[in-house]
Amino acid sequence: MSTFVSHIVAELSQKTLPANAPTPNHAEVQSASAHSKETLRGLYIKLDKSTSPESLKECIDALQTLEHHEQLLSVQTADEEEHTLRRAILGRLVLGLYAQALTTYLDEASEAETELEWWSELGRSRRYAAYYLLQTFPLRVANLSRVVLSTLRSRNIPFHLSVLKPSALRRLFPSNNTLRPNSLTLALFPHLHHQPYSIVLTSAPGSHEFALSTSPTQTVTSAYRAFFYTFSSVVRAFGAVATLPVELARGECKFKQKELERIRNERAEALGVLAEMRDRLASALEKNSNDEAVAELAGFATYLQCIVDGEEAPLPEALDIISVGRVVESLSVLANCTLPSHTSLHSAELKSGQLRRPSRLTLIWPQLVFLPPLALYAIRTVYASRASLEELAKEAVETMKSFWESWVLEPLRGIVKTVRAGHDDGVIVTRESVRADLDSLERMTLALAQEKLHYGELELAALSQQVQMGDITPVMQLYEEDIKRPLRSALHGTLLRSLFIQVQKAKVDINQALSGIDKLLKSQELTFAFVGVAPALAIVYAFVGYVRNLWTGGRGRGRYGGKRKRGSVWITIRRIERLLIAQPDSHHHRSRSAASGTRSSTAVSPLTSGLLLLSVTHLRKYAETNLPANSRLREGFLEDVADLEDPKLGRQDKLRVVDRMWRSWGEPLGWNRVAA
Repeated sequence: MSTFVSHIVAELSQKTLPANAPTPNHAEVQSASAHSKETLRGLYIKLDKSTSPESLKECIDALQTLEHHEQLLSVQTADEEEHTLRRAILGRLVLGLYAQALTTYLDEASEAETELEWWSELGRSRRYAAYYLLQTFPLRVANLSRVVLSTLRSRNIPFHLSVLKPSALRRLFPSNNTLRPNSLTLALFPHLHHQPYSIVLTSAPGSHEFALSTSPTQTVTSAYRAFFYTFSSVVRAFGAVATLPVELARGECKFKQKELERIRNERAEALGVLAEMRDRLASALEKNSNDEAVAELAGFATYLQCIVDGEEAPLPEALDIISVGRVVESLSVLANCTLPSHTSLHSAELKSGQLRRPSRLTLIWPQLVFLPPLALYAIRTVYASRASLEELAKEAVETMKSFWESWVLEPLRGIVKTVRAGHDDGVIVTRESVRADLDSLERMTLALAQEKLHYGELELAALSQQVQMGDITPVMQLYEEDIKRPLRSALHGTLLRSLFIQVQKAKVDINQALSGIDKLLKSQELTFAFVGVAPALAIVYAFVGYVRNLWTGGRGRGRYGGKRKRGSVWITIRRIERLLIAQPDSHHHRSRSAASGTRSSTAVSPLTSGLLLLSVTHLRKYAETNLPANSRLREGFLEDVADLEDPKLGRQDKLRVVDRMWRSWGEPLGWNRVAA
């Protein structure tokens, strides 16, 4: 029993409690009446514990036996307590059968929808259809052999291998109509019994006309176009013939999809009518008078019988006093004949039309046949190449280890070292090197000034300050005088010394410039370290994210059921919103006098209500199975599902509930990501 039906039973079962609760310590009554009360109490307690179909049948049989015995014994009229017990038991029985009918139609509609989705997924792709054709090939061949053998047996023709020749088969199965498939094609594709012209529509070529012209140039052009079109038509015809079995397999999937959609809509419409009958049952259970309650329950049972039988529901009549025996008899027919026969007819309809998916063995036989040889070949290939594969694995491990050590750990250690300690050492030049070059320049300048310019102590101290500031003007003045007489100054003057001092000055300037660059690099040292390790961290992050998605968001269970289940819930929510916006029209012209009536623009039709219940059942099953227990996410989601199940809410109210679900659960369940 689904959770939706359980909620209905739990809510209505409180209204079946007898007004005067029976107790074991009662006053002295006649022995026959006391025996009846004890039996009724036992039946009520049994129904209170279980409302399974077996328990309902046993209680109905026991109540029928009790009524029959009382009629034979002509027992006097029962007291009010006994009438109350009978009414409570009848209420429990009607409620149990109502829940059984709801469960039956819900299960049948869910089964049809599950098979419908399977065939729809199969017919959506040519690749899937071709693989399905391969999977069912043995069954089609067996069906074809059965047809050939039965035809040979009916015509008293002995079986020989020559019978299997194409010419013999054409004589054995002549085609009277070129547009209709013969018996062999029908044996391979049984759906052509219902769609005989689909093979013509699948392979029908297009038509094109070419106008003749008197101009030679246009005549050559037209002839070329005609030749090209004829050639392309021949190629398309060969392609159509080659892909014809696949297209017929897709046509078979679409045919079964339509049949299952029809069955699902029929069951969903009946389910919607049954769901709308809840208020009527609640009204019958709340009647104060026992006779009125029994009459209402009898009318409800009759209406339920008509719904299950697919007959026209009777108009409500004036309430008459109805015996409990008649009500029990109608309940017995409903429990022992109508509901079981309906289930059997549903299974027979699916089986006769081959609407269920093929058996597990049929679906996996290609793997059982082809995978062992392929696996053996792969194992032999791997074993033969084990040396190279082992070397490749070692190189891969070494590469990963080297990448981890050299490109991830070492740069990270350098970053940590930079952050923790830091250092004053230069990257390009050191501070001591710059200081040494500047001191050498100062000594050279002071020596030249003392020897040639005869500077005193004060002048040398001032010159020393100028050199520290980068000003060697006295040396440059000597150089300017020396270049006036370059040869003489080179041999006997200070030209070479002034030149060497300028070289040293250039070296000092270069070192100071490099020192500035060094300071700039040191100020951005941490930035360069992060830039160096960023590509390796990006690769690691992408790899870890990919592995995490495989583990949590792939085909497995993952978070909240995995990506596939969350995607199915997204599709279900979208289907619910579409049903509420554009309610489907019912093509099953059955009168629902009490249920359908005159509806307002905000009411939900029985077909829409049934389809909504199917989708909502899927949502409830998902929430109870995949969402975390005792979490606000699960509780809130189930509250919204309960609002969608509530028949008291109109179409606009349910649309607002769906809008709330999009806002509330779209981001937590990742519907914006799984939709793609």
